[in-house]
Amino acid sequence: MLDLSQLRSFVAVEQMGSFTLAAERLGLGQSTVSQHIQRLETTLGRRLLARDTHKVMLTGDGESLLSHARAMLSIEGQVQSLFKSNSLRGSLRLGVSEDFVTSQLPAVLEDFVRSHPSVDLELTVALSGVLYEMQDNGEIDLVLAKRRLGDARGKLVYREPLVWLARDPERVLASGPLPLIAFPPPSVTRVIALEALGRNGVPWRIVCTCGSLSGLTAAARAGMGVLVQPRSMAPSGLKEVAAGKLPVLEDVEFVLVPRKGADQALVSALSEDILQKVRGLRSA
Repeated sequence: MLDLSQLRSFVAVEQMGSFTLAAERLGLGQSTVSQHIQRLETTLGRRLLARDTHKVMLTGDGESLLSHARAMLSIEGQVQSLFKSNSLRGSLRLGVSEDFVTSQLPAVLEDFVRSHPSVDLELTVALSGVLYEMQDNGEIDLVLAKRRLGDARGKLVYREPLVWLARDPERVLASGPLPLIAFPPPSVTRVIALEALGRNGVPWRIVCTCGSLSGLTAAARAGMGVLVQPRSMAPSGLKEVAAGKLPVLEDVEFVLVPRKGADQALVSALSEDILQKVRGLRSA
């Protein structure tokens, strides 16, 4: 019989790509997570993970196990929820900013969804400004998005520096008016970038506008121009423009903003789960 603790460690390592981060997320020692994986591999008689200098990846057998492991953990969560007298029930509409979704959201949400199978979670992905507008219209219960420094809305999750990114910074900087790759209004990062360029008298032009980070990333990787993103969310294949080459950008803050009138039990449970997971990931 497979051990659920070992499967939980296996899934966490796959999500985080690291034994250290998986241990931090699970609240275990790294040696314990390593032992779980070793014992699981011994039980199955197969190698499940391959390690290189940068990341831990699944082998073919690991890929085959992953969906079954998740299904078994999901059933465990459903059973536990069934017999909890205070189990959460209901629906919650969560809005998350575009850039956060591609970097950290799966690791943040998976445990909540598994632990609270009676909660219907509806996810909306959009620009921070759009999410706030939707929340003001009563369409979203909880927003996880960016705010500018000095904005008092919401509960701070963490603060992050914005950086200029490009495939080939030197070539892009030598191309005349700075070619910008940006989200459409009302994007927080777009406004910050344009204000910084304006204050410093740097000429610019928009070469790509897209509401999807994947689209902006593709344009930046093609060498079309510079992209502004939080440093920890910088897409692979792009380099940070060296300090002093472009104006310094102000930091942004990621916050949780509940809607007045939303189910407070659900909002509080998800908010605390997000805070714990995100801060754990960043400290690790």
